[in-house]
Amino acid sequence: MKNDDFERISGQVAEGGKRPEDLLGDAGLMKELKLRLMERMLGAELTAHLGYEAGAQPPADQPNRRNGVSTKRVKGADGEVPLAVPWDRDGSFEPELVCREEWRSR
Repeated sequence: MKNDDFERISGQVAEGGKRPEDLLGDAGLMKELKLRLMERMLGAELTAHLGYEAGAQPPADQPNRRNGVSTKRVKGADGEVPLAVPWDRDGSFEPELVCREEWRSR
C-alpha cells in the first residue's frame, strides 16, 4: 500500500469522529476497523486453506467446503471483542491469527 492510500484512508477515518472517543473509545471506529480487518484476514486464511475464493465454485477435486462462521470472544489490547471465525466442513482449518484454543489475538 502506498503512502497516498494511507493518507486517504486515515483522512476518511478521522472524518468519522467529532471527539477522540469516537475514534479511539470502546465503541470507536478504530476498534471496529481492527475487528473487520481481523475477520477479513481469517477469511483470507480459509481461502488459502481451501484453494478457492468465497462465492466461487470449488474445484471438483476439493470435497472440503466453507461451513459458515462461529463467534468467538477474543481478548486483545482493546478488551474482549466478538470475532466471526470461519470454518470448513471437515474441521481441518486451523487459523493462525486466532487458534481454536486461544482466547487472545496474536
